[in-house]
Amino acid sequence: MHGAHHGPRAAAPDDQCTPTALRPPPCGVQRLLYVGTGALSVAHAPFWLNWLRMSYPSLDVRTVLTRSAERFVTPGALAPIARQEVLRDAWPDGPVVHAPHVEFTEWAQAVVVHPASMHFLARLAQGLADTPVLLALQCATVPVALAPSLPPGGLASPAYRRHLAALAERPNMAIVPPVPGLSTTTGRTDAAVAAPLGELMAALERLRAAPDGAAGTAEAPR
Repeated sequence: MHGAHHGPRAAAPDDQCTPTALRPPPCGVQRLLYVGTGALSVAHAPFWLNWLRMSYPSLDVRTVLTRSAERFVTPGALAPIARQEVLRDAWPDGPVVHAPHVEFTEWAQAVVVHPASMHFLARLAQGLADTPVLLALQCATVPVALAPSLPPGGLASPAYRRHLAALAERPNMAIVPPVPGLSTTTGRTDAAVAAPLGELMAALERLRAAPDGAAGTAEAPR
């Protein structure tokens, strides 16, 4: 998880409010699962959820936060914008009638993970399935777009490169490269923050248009 002591500063929404960044690409799905993980840029999830609502008024969006994401943004902050309950990526304490991971995979026509922390990407690449979202993604066949958000040195990390290569082999996944960002610790632009959400929406459409069985994508770092 990108802790407050060493994580990158999330690029402020104003930094990404260019026509290219915010002009909504086509969206061919009706139901989108939006997952926020424990990177600092998840603090801008209210902005991006509002952007989704304004850009795609008919799109049904369900929002899930990992436990580590709640260090930077709360379900209560997102629920009024999402206009529904914001779910936690945790197994229910009591008995349930329906398995949450199965409900995710049955409901979602596409998934975005924005941002995707280095820790989350590693767990996903290694096949771990210890939370509802991870188990759903391991079983999903719908398009999944991930936006890595990395601390200084993360892009060059051999571990990250291995995980990136593993995820690129999955035909339904696209990894949208991060953009340079200011580290809250170093004060330099040596962090890599999540790409604008519009780029993930475009990546979903490319996955939907790809021939069945085509390889997933891990675009070159910028």
